[in-house]
Amino acid sequence: MNLTAVNQTDMCEDFSCPERSVSLSVYVILYVAAAAVALLTVCGNLLVIISVSHFKQLQTPANILILSLAASDLLVGVFVIPLHLSWVIESCWTSGSVMCAVLKVVNFQATSVSVHTVALIAVDRFLALGFPFFYSEKISLTVNCIATLVNWLFSLLYNFTLLYINGNFTDVVCPGVCIAIIDGISSIVDLLIVFLMPCILIIILYTHVFVIAKKHATAIRALQVHNSTESSKNKISDKSERKAAMLLGILVFVFLLCLLPYYITSLVIPYISENLFHIRDVTVMMFFLNSTINPIIYALFYPWFQKSLKLIFTFKVFNKDSSLMNVM
Repeated sequence: MNLTAVNQTDMCEDFSCPERSVSLSVYVILYVAAAAVALLTVCGNLLVIISVSHFKQLQTPANILILSLAASDLLVGVFVIPLHLSWVIESCWTSGSVMCAVLKVVNFQATSVSVHTVALIAVDRFLALGFPFFYSEKISLTVNCIATLVNWLFSLLYNFTLLYINGNFTDVVCPGVCIAIIDGISSIVDLLIVFLMPCILIIILYTHVFVIAKKHATAIRALQVHNSTESSKNKISDKSERKAAMLLGILVFVFLLCLLPYYITSLVIPYISENLFHIRDVTVMMFFLNSTINPIIYALFYPWFQKSLKLIFTFKVFNKDSSLMNVM
């Protein structure tokens, strides 16, 4: 179940384009706020993409997944957030049928790619911590590049098919709105593929990661008792383990915090309920804000991103052989 998807077709009378009732100053503030959110989303994810793409030291299997996540979130910032917020502010879709079709495809594509990429990151972290020898031997840059490509191609084929079989490219739903029509069976299938299955996998794997991190921290503390000469090194490692576990907790919490409200309201609040429509708008925006928050969580918590930002903002990335600079 993706954003702005409904399973009601006879509802045009429930949507209209009312006259603007807010003052010009409020109207301008709303558009400035919308532009700020979109700009922050675009800039944050663009910096992640530039960092991982430019510096060869950052081109690791794990960072390829972060690059994929940033690319999907960039699509949200460039297309989805501006178009959707414009619709919300105007209370009417004014961008035409072609842009509506573009919004549907990009919206569905970015949503599914983002969720599945987070699931792939969970798998990657689980293998790296739980099976380090297997991970170092089998999980290479090429493997994660292939996994990322498959994710994007599968999502594109799946979402295009989902929209096409429900008539979203040929039928005009209602004037003044841009809503993807999804029938009941398709909604259930979409809910399973795009939300329930990935989220269950994420929760299970991150739970195992927490357990593994705790075991590592316990083992490190045991080594501190028997080997005082390396006590300081072990303290650093212990702190690193606990920091990694805390970061994983933040990732899962924020991810679910942004996604769950939308999917809960999607199940209990019908789109034809005009009085509750604004609640859906709030949960949709929370979903979109995950794309704004992702670069902060996945990147700004890492020292390598802070170093790469410094090099980018001081224009040292334009120096000869800057891609070989040490940013770790």
